[in-house]
Amino acid sequence: MAGRLEGRTALVTGASRGIGYQIAKQMAAEGAHVIALARTVGGLEEPR
Repeated sequence: MAGRLEGRTALVTGASRGIGYQIAKQMAAEGAHVIALARTVGGLEEPR
């Protein structure tokens, strides 16, 4: 359901790996503007 979150903002903690990463990725795919937070920057900067 692409676009389901269009115009929404999501704040995702633990977004550099695991469940947090997958949640951030899915929300972005559904149109949300995602603010991703993590303890380390490395996982957020690396393209996957």
